[in-house]
Amino acid sequence: MSYYYAKTLSVPFEDAVLRATEALNKEGFGIITQIDVKETLKKKIGADFRNYRILGACNPSAAYEALKIEDKVGTMLPCNVIVQEISKGEVEVAAIDPVASMQAIDNPALKRAAQTIRAKLRKVIESL
Repeated sequence: MSYYYAKTLSVPFEDAVLRATEALNKEGFGIITQIDVKETLKKKIGADFRNYRILGACNPSAAYEALKIEDKVGTMLPCNVIVQEISKGEVEVAAIDPVASMQAIDNPALKRAAQTIRAKLRKVIESL
């Protein structure tokens, strides 16, 4: 079982970030964190790295329900979506498969909730 869904776009990096953010918004997700990996690695260890951004996407209603079902599930939130430049003019957008990540938790109610979010994230990636 793959742990993510991905699609490659032939657009500039920042356009891909914007498209991913807009597609997430359409499915009820907001971006609550953003990590610029390229900038962070340069600042912390002086390493040069490609454009790579981690978007912490949260569907507030789903997160609330998941936290009521399993209070430690916050260790796996938010749902991460990455945008990375894989070559000049080619950018990959990938989203976590929450069903794969929730396999570690033995709670059928949580697995059902993860399936709902899986469908939304898959729709986000497919819409790009």
